[in-house]
Amino acid sequence: MSNRLHNFLTILLGFAFLTACAQSSGKRNEGADKTAALAQLPAHSTGTLDTATFGAGCFWCVEAQFATLKGVKSVLSGYSGGKKANPTYSQVSSGRSGHAEVIQVLFDTATISYDELLEAFFLSHDPTQLDRQGNDVGPQYRSVIFAHTQEQFKKSQYYIDQLNKAAVYKDPIVTAVEPFAAFYKAEDYHQQYYEKNGGEAYCVYVIKPKMEKFRKVFKDKLKTSR
Repeated sequence: MSNRLHNFLTILLGFAFLTACAQSSGKRNEGADKTAALAQLPAHSTGTLDTATFGAGCFWCVEAQFATLKGVKSVLSGYSGGKKANPTYSQVSSGRSGHAEVIQVLFDTATISYDELLEAFFLSHDPTQLDRQGNDVGPQYRSVIFAHTQEQFKKSQYYIDQLNKAAVYKDPIVTAVEPFAAFYKAEDYHQQYYEKNGGEAYCVYVIKPKMEKFRKVFKDKLKTSR
């Protein structure tokens, strides 16, 4: 599945963004609140550095994967999507705060594009699992993209539409695309968790296999060849 998905997404990278806009605009009524929030986002990013926010299950796993990519300047683990400001890990892990575990990625657009980050996002987890990733269960582990610009929102929705049309997965993608509102950095012990705790059971049996798979697919885009 990974190679098939990788090849399909690579083809999508060659599509003009105007096509993405045409395909995705006006298809859904996501509700007045989302429409209003989306209208408040800038149309597109400016400058060389840009930000992306993704939820793809446990942030320990996803942070470690994205940190290996060339052009990624930093990756922070944190929380987005809930109404409470500055939630704690215990509040988020209860599943009642409304937040998702996410990573916030600062990247150099001259080296890696948002399209390529989307490719990495869809390969980093199973986007057909609702409110879970493997044994990690709850809405805090939901698959979600928080778009920082209208351009990111349209591209994200377009990729989901195309993956579903091509039946790349046997089940429909459940990834939500939402306008970015706020990011709250997780407690310090969550940052670079895999790098600092690689010998722990969760890292060895859950994160390490994902890392090996991720590095194999993105071997030409890694900061190092390790």
